[in-house]
Amino acid sequence: MLIEKEVSELKVGHFVVKIIQQKGHFALTSAGHIKSKAVINHLKSKNIYRVLIDDSKTLVPKNIDSDENSIMNNKDLEHAKAIIDQSKSIQKKLFEDALKGNCINLSPVVNIVNKSIDAIFNSPDSLSCMLNIREKDEYLFEHSVAVSIYITIFSRYLDLKRDIIEQLSIGAFLHDIGKIKIPDAILNKPGKLTDDEFTIMKTHANHSISIIKDTSGISELSLEVAALHHEKLDGNGYPFQVKADAITLYGRMISICDIFDALTATRVYKKGFAHNKAFAILRELGKKNQLDANLVDHFIRCVGVFPIGSLVQLESNKLALVKARNDKDPTNPHVQSFYHVEQHQFINKQEINLAKSQDSIVKGVSAEEFNLDMGKIVEMILMEG
Repeated sequence: MLIEKEVSELKVGHFVVKIIQQKGHFALTSAGHIKSKAVINHLKSKNIYRVLIDDSKTLVPKNIDSDENSIMNNKDLEHAKAIIDQSKSIQKKLFEDALKGNCINLSPVVNIVNKSIDAIFNSPDSLSCMLNIREKDEYLFEHSVAVSIYITIFSRYLDLKRDIIEQLSIGAFLHDIGKIKIPDAILNKPGKLTDDEFTIMKTHANHSISIIKDTSGISELSLEVAALHHEKLDGNGYPFQVKADAITLYGRMISICDIFDALTATRVYKKGFAHNKAFAILRELGKKNQLDANLVDHFIRCVGVFPIGSLVQLESNKLALVKARNDKDPTNPHVQSFYHVEQHQFINKQEINLAKSQDSIVKGVSAEEFNLDMGKIVEMILMEG
């Protein structure tokens, strides 16, 4: 039987005959079965809305845990790492141009943002994983890259339109560019800023707005999301003390993404919080009416109880990297063990679906707690064998 279905209704095993509705001119090479969730995400990324399926040819996958379809392979991770590295290079050039007073070239930003969006649609967890396992040694550049990726992941979770996601991601990519105007002694001060220093630090938001306004080709939405990233619902944010009703959905989203990355990032003078601690802080800010509490809950569900790329300690006294979420059982994701805590040594990697294992997670941890180099862990994870 031929049936029309929304792309969001497609499942692995459906036999797609043809495209019924889309925004664009994408063409199927041939009719065929949906073999993975990545195929569905690819159709969504091409702005395809409805398709025709032949229900009589639907296959029921055998011996397949539906969550395993989202497990990343090394190719996905290597591609994600390349995107983050390229993003950091573009950030450095943007900051150099802003410091010299040169006009910002938006073209490379649009290009890399769309690479990120495609990667997130096709392999949703790969970029999220790389954010967590990246070597955090250049916070100034990495933070804007991370916030851009987080808002893209969050936007996809909220099912926003592709063109909206692109504009939000561009705004997030540029949101902190004004920090290049802040003296290094204040920007990189190890410790709490004085009131006077904090007053100067807050001016980075004004500098960002001015630089973005002068950027040719920038959209109003990209400017809006960058301008609102430090505003709070209670009106005590900056630079303009915008209050709740005037803070749009997009402004509320970026403030959550911005704070989350700042909390979890490790810097020279500060270790990042574990994800569960960062989630608790976000929820507390929601209770204080600084962040949108409902959106905070959505963000936590979007990122996951144990986010992709985070480290966990198992009951077996092994450390493991979270490789894929398990939506049916969020506290038991797919992990890859690599280190024995008692033996203080790396062990052969083992893929474990905790939902089907007697092992379980004791707690989320950081590499620093065990004097481990996250860079070496990344190298090991990306190596075959």
